Amino acid sequence: MRENIRRGNVRKTSRAFRRAAVALLAVAGLLFLPGPIASAKAPAPHKTQAAKSIVLPGAGGAEGIAAGKGTVFYAGDLATGDIFRGDIRQGTAGLFIDAPAGRVAVGMKFDRRHDLLFVAGGPAGTAYIYDTRTATAKATIQLTGKQPSFINDVVLTREGAWFTNSNVAELYFVPVGADGSLGAVRTLPLSGPASDTSAQFNLNGIAAADGGRTLIVAHSGNAALYTVNPETGASAAVSGVSVPNVDGILVRGHALWAVQNFSNQISRVKLSADLSSGVVKDVITSPLFQIPTTAANFGGKLAVVNAKFGVPAPGNFDVVVLRGKSG
Repeated sequence: MRENIRRGNVRKTSRAFRRAAVALLAVAGLLFLPGPIASAKAPAPHKTQAAKSIVLPGAGGAEGIAAGKGTVFYAGDLATGDIFRGDIRQGTAGLFIDAPAGRVAVGMKFDRRHDLLFVAGGPAGTAYIYDTRTATAKATIQLTGKQPSFINDVVLTREGAWFTNSNVAELYFVPVGADGSLGAVRTLPLSGPASDTSAQFNLNGIAAADGGRTLIVAHSGNAALYTVNPETGASAAVSGVSVPNVDGILVRGHALWAVQNFSNQISRVKLSADLSSGVVKDVITSPLFQIPTTAANFGGKLAVVNAKFGVPAPGNFDVVVLRGKSG
């Protein structure tokens, strides 16, 4: 890992500009706080987990995290697009890729078959792909030219990478070949409830279920989860689940974890066999949570990145590792 060194006044000016942009995004996020209120029912049990914090040294922001090989994680600097690499067992992290000026890093996923890191590029409408074997950029892909757009999160299937857009009712698919080659972008227009773009931020996190035959998306504005047919774009609500301030999501089998940023919690949802409904089984909290946005799964143990949106003088940005199993 390289030492986190910033070079020259141009770099500093660029960083300051992008920090201001991130602050504006944080304010935009506040516009959908607290979101729809769930119907009255018995609350899910809360459990506060012991946790440790891993600092991302020198980061000017944070939003995305991805599980790498073993206990390795990757996390992004929302302000600069830089990529950090750390280890949840060692409790350390350092700058891994010093991204070119003008980039941001939002949600991300690691392709362990090809050692590639796929990163959502935010308002530029782009995706960035990095080769983690060489710590170099492999490709920049323009997913859409529509504005305003916000490429927010990404999930990997056996066939490729799916990206969400928080401002446009579309998903974007980048095929990944058996040799790691990248194909042409396919745009999937959405229909049904997931196509609602009336809120400040709409589609956010994304996960794959049923072997990639179904996608599940989080809708921040509607505090909802929706299934999406990856062939047709048709969507349907996951009934019985309300998750205000939902951001990133993870799915393993019929378990789903929904990170709820301004709620400072993670809801663990049990999905029905057909994915049409769900029940919040418990809610995970930690005193170390400061606006968590996305999570990575390490054998049932979660590592969560703190975005600290709206937190005065946030200081260091960090990753919170929950010490116990999370379902």
